[in-house]
Amino acid sequence: MKILYVTSEAVPFCKTGGLADVAGSLPPALAEQGAEVAVVLPLYQRVRDRFGSQLKFECYDYVDLAWRHSYCGLFSLEKDGVTWYFLDNEQYFSRGTLYGQADDGERFAFFSRAVVRMLDHFRFWPEVIHCNDWQSALVPIYLKDDGVREDRYRSIKTVVTIHNIEYQGRYNPYVLGDLFGLDAGWAQDGTMLMDGDANLLKGAILCADAVNAVSPTYANELKMPYFAHRMEGIMRRCSNKLSGVLNGIDMKLYDPRTDQRILKNFSQEDMTGKDDCKAELQRMVGLREEAHTPVVAMVSRLVSHKGLDLICEVLHDMMELPMQLVVLGTGDQRYEEFFHWAAQQYPGRMSVRLDYNEDLSMAIYAGADLFLMPSKSEPCGLSQMIAMRYGTVPIVRETGGLKDTVQPCESWRDAGNGFSFANYSSGDMLHVIREAVYLYKDYPDVFGRLRQRAMACDFSWARSAREYLRIYATITGQAWPIHSDTHRAADTPAEEPTPAETPAPAEETISAETPAPAEETISAETPAPVEETTPAGETVSEEKKPAKKTRKTASKAAGKTAKTEKKTEKKATSKKGTAGKKKSAE
Repeated sequence: MKILYVTSEAVPFCKTGGLADVAGSLPPALAEQGAEVAVVLPLYQRVRDRFGSQLKFECYDYVDLAWRHSYCGLFSLEKDGVTWYFLDNEQYFSRGTLYGQADDGERFAFFSRAVVRMLDHFRFWPEVIHCNDWQSALVPIYLKDDGVREDRYRSIKTVVTIHNIEYQGRYNPYVLGDLFGLDAGWAQDGTMLMDGDANLLKGAILCADAVNAVSPTYANELKMPYFAHRMEGIMRRCSNKLSGVLNGIDMKLYDPRTDQRILKNFSQEDMTGKDDCKAELQRMVGLREEAHTPVVAMVSRLVSHKGLDLICEVLHDMMELPMQLVVLGTGDQRYEEFFHWAAQQYPGRMSVRLDYNEDLSMAIYAGADLFLMPSKSEPCGLSQMIAMRYGTVPIVRETGGLKDTVQPCESWRDAGNGFSFANYSSGDMLHVIREAVYLYKDYPDVFGRLRQRAMACDFSWARSAREYLRIYATITGQAWPIHSDTHRAADTPAEEPTPAETPAPAEETISAETPAPAEETISAETPAPVEETTPAGETVSEEKKPAKKTRKTASKAAGKTAKTEKKTEKKATSKKGTAGKKKSAE
């Protein structure tokens, strides 16, 4: 399968947000699964400065965008089994920043138009073009527009991934012709017109063959007015082609066993290094070196949708708990001023750094005990995954990818991989923080097992790549090797199969292939079914009871079958099942 991945940023070349992490990791993961993958992005000045000596010049051509006839150079780089293409035009891309320019609409219209125009110069003709957010939203629209005149464009299927629907690419509809080179009919028929604006993301959603969000829960939330930023009607209309695929993280880069960015390495089996990292973090940020006091951390942009209003409301109540708090990030002035003031009220117990420092962020992930993300909305979120990887237990609000990756702790049965609350309420958040702090203080063994379950979660890109390949195979009609067990585990709620119905434990499949709900991960360690869980003192004996009953039932069924007259194998099997049910009822 030939896939062209279109993005406006990608690690390690250029980054402003989570899109770059996805674009830098997903294409290599797709290549590892056997797909032929190329990525195309603008040749920004920062890319030229850092990687210019490694780039190979392929060719140049001219791109027509409305009345403009502009040069476009094509450069390439082979890396991680992927061909990375860069489209060059200094007028549009030789800028100090990636976004925030007055002519962003024209810049990324040129980029999208150039992607379609330069298809002839790429090393393969793609079967799927995968676009991301509004910066490449015009690609599916240009393909439809060109497909009216040239049949070859009709063979290309398109996928659009929504990383954050808040950013839609909205412009005056009267500039469709001069700015984007499109006929006014694209607005008049409603394809791109929304609330009086030409909406690029809306047009892409309607024109694409498949649309996906970056987590299953976020895909469902996009059908609700609260989350969809007035696009809920469009998302509901396109629900037949909408899906959610959870993002992943680089499991090799974020590995506490080998990561050279942290003070001391550690693992699930040996957590000694975690204690050293905690002591180092306390020294770095000026907290008291108290080994048995939990450190609660936040690494976040300081903006309202990150749930900072909740923290402002109950910060003093939080600091009455036996805990320390460290905050790292920048953002809105009102939040920066609040946290700066609050840190002065609690010297030695609260530390705030109003910047972004990669080394400090890794020290926080490795050294903190709890990681707070009370987001109002969170399409996917990567911080909670990274935190869990380093044994820092997350406290999150149940929204978007946070709900998909963090299952609430149920200490009475050793279940869950973190703490969560559903309502956007400071009281609910405070209650969960209090629960987490006192579990750490009063029940260190239970907290230790919770921490290990968090570290055991699989957030690898291989899992995400398999889901994307399913989408590609569906829209192209191609057969693709898909492991049925993997996707059954991913698509089927954990509570449906029961031990009596499923001979092989579903928990093992899930924990091996998906970042699954923590209950499955736990059940790999504690096989007792939830329905038959008893008080802690009786758990072991209860685990054995179902197995004994099953063996006894099977032997009785076999005896009854031997006494019957010779019948077909199908009837004998049916009778055996009936006997088993009778025994269970007894």
